[in-house]
Amino acid sequence: MMPSKTTPMLFAPLLVLLLSGVVLASGEAHHAPSGVLLKDFLYRLLDFAIMAAILVYFLAKPLKKGLAGRREDIEQSLAEAKRAKEEAEAKFAEYDRKLTQATEEIAEISAAIRREGELEKQKIIENAKQMAIKIEQDAEKAAELEVAKARAELQSEAVKLAVGIAEDLLKKNFTKDDDTRLIDEYMQKVGELH
Repeated sequence: MMPSKTTPMLFAPLLVLLLSGVVLASGEAHHAPSGVLLKDFLYRLLDFAIMAAILVYFLAKPLKKGLAGRREDIEQSLAEAKRAKEEAEAKFAEYDRKLTQATEEIAEISAAIRREGELEKQKIIENAKQMAIKIEQDAEKAAELEVAKARAELQSEAVKLAVGIAEDLLKKNFTKDDDTRLIDEYMQKVGELH
């Protein structure tokens, strides 16, 4: 608000009240004939018309300027309010768009994480199956090796026992004549080979 534009508008009603008080005070307190009253009324009417003309002449432009300034202020305030509203709506639309976009991105990321989790789960299960198969195969190989080792040990023990028994039997049943006869047979076979 501009005080210079509204100041004449405040003084105009005050001036009218003061001047009308002066006009009323100048009136007489006794009764006069009707011609005098008419004349007095016409003077007062003329006085009022002059006063009104002076007021209109001096106050019309400042009043118009004040009202025009006030109108401009109101129009400017309305324009600013409209601009602020449009900016707020644009920001709201932008934030709404960003929120929608962020929601979509969150949904995409969530779906990607679920897919990756499923793939990882499948890989872990597959690796576990492969490890179980490998452990089973290793266990079978280890069992086969243990069986083969046990067989070899049993065969070795059987051979040792058989040799021991054969030695004992030979010592008991083998004579000097049998020894000589075996040596002669061996020599004869070697001789045939050469």
